[in-house]
Amino acid sequence: MITTHKHPARRNPLRSGRKTVYERWSSPNLFVLAAGGAAIGFNNFWQFPRLAAEYGGGAFLLVYVLCVIVIGLPLLMTEFALGRSGRASPISVFRYLAYRAHASPLWRAVGVMGVLSVFLILSYLSVIAGWVIAYTIRAGLGVFVGLTADGMNAQFSQLVSDPEKQLFWHTLFMTMTMITAGYGVRRGLETVVRYTVPLLLVLLLVLLVYATTTSAFPRAFYTLFDPDFSKLSGAGVLAAMSHAFFSLGLGAGAMLMYGAYLGVNERIPRLSLSVVGIDTITSIAASLVVFSILFTGGVDVVSGPSLVFQALPLAFDHLPWGRWFITLFYALLVIVAWTSSIALAEPVMSWLSERFSMSLRRSAILCGIGAWTLGVITIFSFHSWAFSFRLFGEVKKLGFFDILQVLTAQGLLPLSGILIALFAGWVMKPDAMREALRLRTPWVFSTWLWLMRVVIPLLMLIVLLNIFHLFA
Repeated sequence: MITTHKHPARRNPLRSGRKTVYERWSSPNLFVLAAGGAAIGFNNFWQFPRLAAEYGGGAFLLVYVLCVIVIGLPLLMTEFALGRSGRASPISVFRYLAYRAHASPLWRAVGVMGVLSVFLILSYLSVIAGWVIAYTIRAGLGVFVGLTADGMNAQFSQLVSDPEKQLFWHTLFMTMTMITAGYGVRRGLETVVRYTVPLLLVLLLVLLVYATTTSAFPRAFYTLFDPDFSKLSGAGVLAAMSHAFFSLGLGAGAMLMYGAYLGVNERIPRLSLSVVGIDTITSIAASLVVFSILFTGGVDVVSGPSLVFQALPLAFDHLPWGRWFITLFYALLVIVAWTSSIALAEPVMSWLSERFSMSLRRSAILCGIGAWTLGVITIFSFHSWAFSFRLFGEVKKLGFFDILQVLTAQGLLPLSGILIALFAGWVMKPDAMREALRLRTPWVFSTWLWLMRVVIPLLMLIVLLNIFHLFA
């Protein structure tokens, strides 16, 4: 049982002022939906398909699943366990657990990195989510019907070069996120995920069924599942390792925060397996949909915003009922962004409540204003404030937006993942982690322990050292 202390450095994070820290998930099923919704992100749809196509389909898929088992699942279990052990924001969790383990208070820096990461990611994710909302409405109105490739490119360029339109959609999405987060776990987060995550999966299933009716579905199935090991280079293995880490939202503090709301009797390994399963199945289904649509429409496989905002609407326009199914696809992505952004806001709001004794709604307002302001700067990075810089031989042309991406995805997140593994493996007492994880079988716990102590830090260090090449 956690007790309080009079000395400030020993103060129990549970006494830090935020009432929602005491909240628990109503059921393990809702926890799985929330964590699964947080794990599913844009990368499942606009990065995984290209990686699979480039690095040998089934060969890449096999390596990716192995990386998920070796890196993703153990780290996800660890973040859930650390969060439940501390029951506070990531900063307070590491402060408290380091004190309990008689370790350096500097370990709280891992929590600081996590909170900073999610805050920065939330700011530019909201901008991209705004694009998706705008495209959902445009697709439904038939704006993309009959457009050529140049016309699709012009549509996207017009949107990102118009700060006023982006500002409207960015503000709308940020408001949606913070209103939901401001109602807390039971009335806000659970209410949303109870309906949106099942809807997300249903929409994906509808799109997958639609994909099976296309002439290119057999080719799509073959592209994804046929193993071509001649295409699986070292870069492909690194990409699989990287995607296994980033796809589950690890290192950012969001999963650790969700773990803080777990009941003491919930079995973390089983819940983590469910979350990993949802995320992996989503990536596979999304790849089949993307390949089927692109191949049928005669459009090349690309990745990132080019896929979502240019290639896919062009390909869908060549298919029967394409206007309506591209609208469903964008509606799905809006849900993906919404569930992810709520998870990103949680650690920031929790820390604000602890640090400044704020109410939940005030912390939501302050978090929203701060992230919204950074998002405005990101918007102008595509317009009048754009500037170029060179980093490790790679030219970046989007100024502040590129800086945020480099700082988070290419710096803070992988470094946090390494430090979380080292903290759990070497700083925390093995008996404490065995009890937190409920791993009773000796060999299973020993495997987890040495993955944390040696294997995962080394693999993530390799990813970190090569990450600029991977993102290039």
